[in-house]
Parts: sequence; structure tokens; C-alpha cells
Amino acid sequence: MTEPKPAVGLAAEQLHNIETHLNKRYIQPGKLPGALTLVARRGQIAYVHAQGLMDVERNKPVRRDTLFRIYSMTKPVTSIAMMQLYEQGRFLLDDPVHKYIPAWQNLRVYQSGVYPDFVTTPVARPMTIRDLLTHMSGLTYGFMHRTNVDAAYRELQLDGSRTLTLDTLVSQLADLPLEFSPGSAWNYSVSTDVLGYLVQLLADQPFDDYLRQHIFEPLQMHDTGFRVSDQQLDRFAACYQYQRGDRFTLQDDPETSPFRHAGSFLSGGGGLVSTIDDYFHFAQALCQGGSFQGRRIIGRKTLEFMRRNHLPDNQDLPGLAIGSFSETPYAGSGFGLGFSVKTDVARSQVNGSVGEYGWGGLASTSFYIDPVEELVMIFMTQLIPSSTYPLRQELRAIINGALL
Repeated sequence: MTEPKPAVGLAAEQLHNIETHLNKRYIQPGKLPGALTLVARRGQIAYVHAQGLMDVERNKPVRRDTLFRIYSMTKPVTSIAMMQLYEQGRFLLDDPVHKYIPAWQNLRVYQSGVYPDFVTTPVARPMTIRDLLTHMSGLTYGFMHRTNVDAAYRELQLDGSRTLTLDTLVSQLADLPLEFSPGSAWNYSVSTDVLGYLVQLLADQPFDDYLRQHIFEPLQMHDTGFRVSDQQLDRFAACYQYQRGDRFTLQDDPETSPFRHAGSFLSGGGGLVSTIDDYFHFAQALCQGGSFQGRRIIGRKTLEFMRRNHLPDNQDLPGLAIGSFSETPYAGSGFGLGFSVKTDVARSQVNGSVGEYGWGGLASTSFYIDPVEELVMIFMTQLIPSSTYPLRQELRAIINGALL
């Protein structure tokens, strides 16, 4: 574990409350298998602490180089990749998506019925690329279990399957109605998977190759990718599923995990595995205006644009969200081009700064960047679903309490 240096302006004794809290509240009682937390300020790592087990069945402790399924923390990576292409003039944010996916020319909105017999109406306006980046596209996720549209996603396995590819995802979505007309509401969705398709289309390069060449290699994210190799297996964590009674059971064994094989579906919305140091390189690059150790992945002004609230009339999510699931609490948070953005600290009821941005993943991982305080936090664990415990809010309270 690192000890904070005075220059970073964080109180060491307060940061130590992180491991005390996680151990007493979650790990010892058997609510979480283990955890790994990193806090950095002013470009320096101030705190890293591993605790508990990465694999309960094999009694393997969490290590700093443990590999985690980061699920939706893939979304900011994909969004940065897309905006790199924006900086090259490959597209404009108000371009209709059907300019690049012609089969989406005549998308329609759900009115009634069940798959495949839907009654639909025309969209009020075409879906744009910005709608994809902001989750205002009208698309959804099958796991929502909220509407007849997401039931069709489940039937077609559009959240991911062994046979799904980016091409088949885009093809099948062309035949399904939207939940709402683009730009009129906010709903967490496969939008970022569609962005992954667009990245490889616009770059004329496989999506995984593009990420490796333009983000992972420049940032020395050597352990980040869509599969776990034989050489990495010993460091790959098990994933667990919450059970009633504050217990968990094994959800994905590292030895037999789908992440061990090169699947056909390169999910820009949730397909990456990574380590805490790899993801720190990515998050710190964003905190520093787009570059890390002299390697730039995005322009400073582009990043400033991405982390603005792009919801209409500067609203926060409660005014626009139609679903009940997000990887961030709704109140006091807007949405930028790939991240949630804190717009009102008091309304959020969680300590922080206006302009703080970040996201989380299905297995309870999370990160946030506070540009006001030059602060980065990354939290890794493996418990599905992420809504099980208020870990993200609690960690913000502890870490912000350490600022001097």
C-alpha cells in the first residue's frame, strides 16, 4: 500500500478509512469477495490497497496486477476512440446514423405489440451520432426487463452471445423499433456497441486492433483487451453474483470464462478486461487534458467538449431517463459524450465537484475524475449487479474527506 505524499494534498489517515470501511462493512461479512482501490491526485498515485480474495474458490488474494472484467467501463474507452475519429474529420455529431448504416434509414418507434408483430410510428427526427454517445438514441438493453422492445433484444440475444458480431447486431437492430424518438429521452443501451461498429467502419480497421493501436499501446495498457491469454490466467479474478441475504455465488469461473476465448462480438459497451494500473493510465490521461507521460490520445478541447452536459437544457437524468438503471445515481448528474457528468453537487447528495465525470461497470467496478481537484479514483471488484451496494457514493464521501 502506498502512503500519500504531502504534495498531493490528501490526508493519509482519512484515506486509510477506505480499507477499514470495505473490510468491516463488506469483505469480512462476506458481502464482497475482495477489492482493489486506487486514488491519485495531481498526477501522483496517493493510495493503492488490495484486500480480500480475487478467487474465493481457489483462495487467491487480490493483487495489484489482478485482471478484472470492467464491463461498462469499456464505454468511455470506445467513446474516446470515436472522438479521435471526430478530430480527424471523419464524421460530425449531427450526422444521421443512417449515413453510415444505410439499413437504419427508416427506423421507427414502438407503439404496441410483441416481437415480431410490433405496431410502430415514424421517428420525429433521424438518430444522430451524438444520440449514440449520449444514450438518447432510443435503443435499449435486453437486461432491462421493462418493455416488449427489450424482450425482443433478449430473444435475439443482442446484449451478447457466442454468435453475435458487430455486423449482426447492427443488422438486427435495423428491424426492431426504438423505445422513443431519438433525442427525446435518455435510456441506457447498446448505443456504445454501435459506436464500436462505427469505429471500425470509419477507421477501416478491426475494432480491437484500433483500440490497441490508438489507445492501449500509447498509454502502455498492456493487460487490457477483449480476452484473457494463458499467460494472464493466473491473475484473472473470478466473478460473483449477489444472492439474497447479502451473500454471493460464483458467476464466472476464470478457468472456463468466455473471456478466455477470442469471441466474435467485440463489445464496445462492455467487453474489456483490464488492471487497475492500466485503467489508471487511461483515466489519468483524461484528468491531464488528454495525455499521459507525453502520449496524447485526445485533444484538450475535444475532452472539454466531451465532459460537458449534453442533455437538453442542461437537465439532469431524472428529467429525461425512462429506465430505472444507470451506472451512476440519477439526481444531480447529466451526461456528456461517453461519461456521466455531475451538474449539481447538492442535488446529488454526494460530496464532490461540479464537472466530476466517470462511469462504472456491471460487476461493481467504477472510476471518476474530478478535474477541479485533479483527482482520480478507480475501484475494482467483481460482484454483479453494480446496484447491490452504495459503494460508489461511500467511496466518494471517504475520498473527498481526505482533501486538504
